[in-house]
Amino acid sequence: MFDDLPPDLARLRTLRVWHALWLHRIDAKIARLERRKAEEEHGRRRRPKPAEWVVEVGIGAGKPPVQVHNGACHMIGSRRRPISRDEARRLLADGLRACTHCQSDAELHIVDLAQS
Repeated sequence: MFDDLPPDLARLRTLRVWHALWLHRIDAKIARLERRKAEEEHGRRRRPKPAEWVVEVGIGAGKPPVQVHNGACHMIGSRRRPISRDEARRLLADGLRACTHCQSDAELHIVDLAQS
């Protein structure tokens, strides 16, 4: 049945060593991939919850607030800090601009104060 193997002991031992080396390499690769997958899953579980509200801040001393966004807005700039819902409402009520894309003022039920 399996007559395609070499007939002598020396070559059979060589093949066995070669296959054992490959098996070791394959097992090591499987272990690395399983470890990476476990680390990624651990990272996904431990990832902090995204901020519900974000204020975009400007450049300069004190980094003044520029615009209020909801946490999922794709237009948030790179200079930002998370804020609470109450702080977002306060900033909008104090006259800070709301993002025109995510319309954080409408989402926070802040009516247009300029028309009052």
